[in-house]
Amino acid sequence: MKPRWAFGLTFVGAVLVAGGIFYGLVVLLDFKGINSTAKLDAKTLFDLVKLSFGVVAGAGALVALVVAYRRQRVDEAGAHREATRLHTERFSQAVDKLGSDSPAVRLGGVHALAGLADDAPDDNLRQTCIDVLCAYLQLPFTPDPGDDPAHQEEHHRYLAFRKVRHTILRLIGDHYRRPKGTHRSWQGCDLDLTGVTIDGSIDFSGATFSRGTVSFSGATFSDGRVSFDKATFSDDTVSFHCATFSGSLVLFEGATFSEGELSFAGATFSGGIVSFEGATFSGGIVPFRDVAFSGGTVVFDYVKFISGAVDFGSASFSGGTVDFRGTMFSGGTVSFHGVRFLGSTVDFGWASGLDPRGLLDAVGTPVPATVALPSEWLPPNP
Repeated sequence: MKPRWAFGLTFVGAVLVAGGIFYGLVVLLDFKGINSTAKLDAKTLFDLVKLSFGVVAGAGALVALVVAYRRQRVDEAGAHREATRLHTERFSQAVDKLGSDSPAVRLGGVHALAGLADDAPDDNLRQTCIDVLCAYLQLPFTPDPGDDPAHQEEHHRYLAFRKVRHTILRLIGDHYRRPKGTHRSWQGCDLDLTGVTIDGSIDFSGATFSRGTVSFSGATFSDGRVSFDKATFSDDTVSFHCATFSGSLVLFEGATFSEGELSFAGATFSGGIVSFEGATFSGGIVPFRDVAFSGGTVVFDYVKFISGAVDFGSASFSGGTVDFRGTMFSGGTVSFHGVRFLGSTVDFGWASGLDPRGLLDAVGTPVPATVALPSEWLPPNP
């Protein structure tokens, strides 16, 4: 509608509304006329007129407020579209840098994408930036050709591109440790690190995993330090399904597993150290089904199993050391049904509480020398 028609209709509407309110007040006060028994003097009439127009003015103010709100919403939508457009342009430039042959340019693209994720106008755009960084880590991993002088250039190139990968791992940890809702926090966002080779350090210590999906399925932890110390796993899905721990130091010390699912099903522990020392399992589901403990050291010392379900069913202990010393089995379901003890050193020394389900059947009689159990768990001598 053209402005002059809009203003004209608004004025006519205001006059009609004011007249209607005035007439209604006169009827309500039972005034039949100016000279009737119920006298309506000039002052009262003037007050009624002022009241009528006051009501109209209030209604007009309300309409103006609604119009201002609508205008603000339109302005905000326009600003969001402009921010999205600028974000898209910067995003395209950053992604182009990731495809550069220069490691330095790629490194600049990594930092640009991380900055875009921090400043993204909405969660979907933030997630897109994170997905691209994760996808870079999923690209085919070229091993180190060695420091043979004949391959010196390839070796230096490998080290330069490894720096790019390690920077992404560091940035993911740095942002995921920030409390949810604060600036630069990525908590609650999905991380798809499926099949990634993790040969550098990544720090999730103190992070909270909730309302998101984090996947390390099929990943290989071959070097570096990966820390989930004092992290909280609640209402989230974190998967290490079929992951391989062959050389890293992976720490879950002091972590709390209260809800959600943390899966190690089908994982292989063939080297390095994986420690859950002092962790608390107070809810959720943590499957270790079909896990192969074939080397390295896995530590469950002083862990508290309070509630939830932890399942070692069909796992095989064929090498390395697995410690459950000082572990407290006070509640929940901890199952060892179908476990095979084939040579690992497994120590339940100083463990307390009821023996886990299926453990004694899996250990067999007599108890192998490689398995240490508390005396109160041992069956009575015949």
